[in-house]
Amino acid sequence: MPGIRFYLNGLETEVDGDPDRSLLDILRGPLGMTGPHFGCGANECGACNVIVDDRAVASCDTPLWSVADKAVTTIEGLGSERQPHPLQRAFIAEQALQCGYCVPGILMSAAALLRQNPDPTAAEVKSALDRNLCRCGSHNRIVKAVLRAAAEMAPR
Repeated sequence: MPGIRFYLNGLETEVDGDPDRSLLDILRGPLGMTGPHFGCGANECGACNVIVDDRAVASCDTPLWSVADKAVTTIEGLGSERQPHPLQRAFIAEQALQCGYCVPGILMSAAALLRQNPDPTAAEVKSALDRNLCRCGSHNRIVKAVLRAAAEMAPR
């Protein structure tokens, strides 16, 4: 049986194994991506969010087979230490990071939003991040950070 092929952070990847296994298990296991976190396992918290093509999805309940021939982006592929994504820079500048457990999923949801809507309102940011749970109380700073990144990414 051939493996499932997809693009992970821009690189063609092939995974052998159970095609019904969750994308989160595959990412964290054999592929070594530690950014997506296990939270609820039921698509309720957003800690495991990744981008599939241009949509934020919960990798905990996304079967491996469903990403065949698609582009999957994890936080590891969003930016780098030397060249952070504008969202990563904005989250640091706005001090929107607390414990950090939910932040990778929030960043992926925000990145998907900005791909689809490069100039969102605060209400649109809140709506896009509604399914991302964070108990640290930095919601206002998170919204400010997303809006700051959108402004930075806007064409001049």
